[in-house]
Amino acid sequence: MDARFDRRNFLRTGLAAAPVLLGLSARPAGAAGAAMALVTADQEAHVAVVSLTRRRVVQRVATLEGPRSIQDAPGGRALVGHADAGAVTVLEGRPVRVRRVLRGFGAPRYTAVHPDGGVAYVSDGGHGELAVIDLRAGRVLRRVPVGDGARHVTLDPAGRTLWVVLGSSAAQIAVVDVREPLHPRLARRIHPPFLAHDVGFSPSGRRVWVTAGRERRIAIYAANGSRPLRELTADEAPQHVSFGPALAYVASGDSGTVRVHGLGDGATRRRTHVPAGSYNVQRDGRRVLTPSLGTGALTVLDLTGRVVARIHAARAALDGCVV
Repeated sequence: MDARFDRRNFLRTGLAAAPVLLGLSARPAGAAGAAMALVTADQEAHVAVVSLTRRRVVQRVATLEGPRSIQDAPGGRALVGHADAGAVTVLEGRPVRVRRVLRGFGAPRYTAVHPDGGVAYVSDGGHGELAVIDLRAGRVLRRVPVGDGARHVTLDPAGRTLWVVLGSSAAQIAVVDVREPLHPRLARRIHPPFLAHDVGFSPSGRRVWVTAGRERRIAIYAANGSRPLRELTADEAPQHVSFGPALAYVASGDSGTVRVHGLGDGATRRRTHVPAGSYNVQRDGRRVLTPSLGTGALTVLDLTGRVVARIHAARAALDGCVV
């Protein structure tokens, strides 16, 4: 999301008491195995746990101020980035609880999880670094310089290459070699044909979609390329992208739309209206989720892009994932 909308460490006893002190629900998060969405309540310092079966919030987990991004990880975990607080919260379990708060970041933004499930990479826009996190131990292993403003990240399905957009409207994208997962290495930089915002590897790992921070444009690259293979027209910037097996889902919060594109030809298959401020988008299984920073609604779409549910999660909700 564009910076204009921007998006300690509690004592253990304080964290345990926070749901009571803040009037947050401590109800169980549902039966083990049931699909749950975690949604950041940006203005209320908590993460909402949403039952996708019951279509309502079943738990609210108190966190540091300003939860801005969230990414699921193996073992029922999720990582929450607090850009203003310079911290990352690790959530786990059912009911969901705070496992650990990692500090020492400048402005942690977004997370990519390695396919082996043991390592996560968090972009730190404040320090211009990529932090390597041991998910099992819940600690930062090292920090690798990649460039100022490090923000949106994507990792290829094989876990070999990671792209990092250096800013909200970025002139450069850093390409990082992660073939040695614990020792990332900056390999090269790409200069997109417009100021870039989000980036995503397609399911095959052969293509990378780059969205714009200020224009109605999307560029599609070969994974090893430096120039776009194709450009597509998009709705209002900034756009964010996620993928199904044969489709791409591009959300525009300013237009209040999700466009569904064919991966093969890039053609628009459907254009669905969603609440204004629905910036981020995530596909998980047979669901596509887009939470609204403007209304706090979590919109659930099927794989064709048809709306199947709209659930009020918070006053404002920037990001979400499924655990």
